[in-house]
Amino acid sequence: MSRKQKKLILALAVLFALNIFLIALAQSASADLYKRGSSGAVVREIQTRLKNWGYYSGPVDGVYGSKTEEAVRRFQRKNGLSADGQAGSQTLAALGIPETGGGGNSGGDLQLLARLISAEARGEPYIGQVAVGAVVLNRVEHPSFPNSLAGVIYQPGAFSCLDDGQFDEPVSESAYRAAKEAMNGYDPSYGAIYYFNPATATSKWIWSRPLIVTIGNHRFCS
Repeated sequence: MSRKQKKLILALAVLFALNIFLIALAQSASADLYKRGSSGAVVREIQTRLKNWGYYSGPVDGVYGSKTEEAVRRFQRKNGLSADGQAGSQTLAALGIPETGGGGNSGGDLQLLARLISAEARGEPYIGQVAVGAVVLNRVEHPSFPNSLAGVIYQPGAFSCLDDGQFDEPVSESAYRAAKEAMNGYDPSYGAIYYFNPATATSKWIWSRPLIVTIGNHRFCS
C-alpha cells in the first residue's frame, strides 16, 4: 500500500469518526433529559407519578432536587433501568411521559393540559373539552391565579380530579386535540375562569359567579 493510499484511508477514517461524533452529539442535544436542577411541568409530572406509585414522598413543586433524584433511582432500579437518577428517554417512557423534544416545557404543558381535560371533561362534547382547557389557560393570564400552567393545575383545591384519582387515568385522544386547540387560542368559554357541573357542585359560592355560557354539563363563568 502506497503512502498516498494510507493517507487517504486515514483521512476517511477521521471523517467517519467525526460524523459519528456529530450524530451522537445531535441526538444528545435533541433528547429530553431531566436531572437535578431541572424544573417545569414535566418535572411535576415525574414527581406526581412517582408519588402516586410510592417512590416519592416530597412536594410536587416542579423542582428536580435530591429527593426527586433518589425517587427516580428507586424507580429505575425497580424497572431494570440504569439507576443514574436522571430522567432520560428510557425513564420517561417507563413513566409513560412522552418526550417534548429538547427538554422544553411546551410538550410537557400539552401533556399536562390534556391530562387535566381528560380527567375533568371525560364524556363532555368536544367543544366542552376545549373550553375546559381554555379556562386553565385563562387562569394563567389572570392576576388572581398562578402564572404558569402547572401552577394553575396543581393549585391546591383547584381541580377535584387531582384528589379523586381521575387525573391518573389514561388520557383520551380527544383531550390531546382539545388541548392543542386551546393552546392555539380557541376559547369557546369566551374568557371564563371558572366552570362547574350544576348536578355535582357542592360550593354555594360558585353559583354566584356570572354565567357566560353552558356547554354540555358545565356552566362556564367569569
